[in-house]
Amino acid sequence: MSRLHAPLLRWYDENARDLPWRAASATPWSVLVSEFMLQQTPVVRVLPVHAAWMERWPTPAALAAEPPGEAVRAWGRLGYPRRALRLHAAATAIVEQHDGEVPSDHAALLALPGIGEYTAAAIAAFAFGQRQVVLDTNVRRVFARAATGVEFPAASLTRAERELGAAMLPEDEPTAATWSVAVMELGALVCTAASPACDRCPLVEQCAWSLAGRPAYDGPPRKVQTWAGTDRQCRGRLLAVLREAHEPVHRSALEVAWNDVAQRDRSLAGLLADGLAEQIGPDTFALPG
Repeated sequence: MSRLHAPLLRWYDENARDLPWRAASATPWSVLVSEFMLQQTPVVRVLPVHAAWMERWPTPAALAAEPPGEAVRAWGRLGYPRRALRLHAAATAIVEQHDGEVPSDHAALLALPGIGEYTAAAIAAFAFGQRQVVLDTNVRRVFARAATGVEFPAASLTRAERELGAAMLPEDEPTAATWSVAVMELGALVCTAASPACDRCPLVEQCAWSLAGRPAYDGPPRKVQTWAGTDRQCRGRLLAVLREAHEPVHRSALEVAWNDVAQRDRSLAGLLADGLAEQIGPDTFALPG
């Protein structure tokens, strides 16, 4: 495994993107916010929202002091807005349980609202320089190709992948943290899902998939997410109306946003159940207060 370390670390040193949450001056809170925002969302869309968020709420305490609806409003069009509520809940827990400071302990991070196995490991590695197994979609794809010779990993994270990720980590803690972000960067920029640029890959001479002739994926069909006409799109339209208003919205404004009555009612009920909206009066709605 160690034969992969030097070429990838050299590549990262020369090609890493200049991102605010990677800066030497970045706070653990900035890293935590970025990890919430980057889930299933491209960097280019996250950058302006992260900048505005950190300017408005530079600490967990600043966010926790505001209603959760303001977090949903500031989330804008990043998608999956429940992440905004979870981030607000995490900020509140950090204030109440950790004196307003993002904890460095992996178990303490994992106990925060909205933080799962990947996010806890990523914050510990990227904010505190710890040796953690960080396995996001990009990392899993790089490991599947470079180490096991298959184009794509399994649909769900496996025990074998966790063991492989641990085996791939350099022993030195700071180097391990850099390695984790370097693998992620390679998957985002070079070893992509649709168009891997093997001619630009620093691991091409060691990559098991490339050496095997890049065999085509032959596993279960991979899910392709749709958007147009889905409940997700409908929820997004309704939430946009609530987000852009700074007072309760009458049901009639939501009716204009989406024509299908059954789908609109179902989506509105989902927003209410998820805590992304609240009913103020018989026919008025708003972001959570």
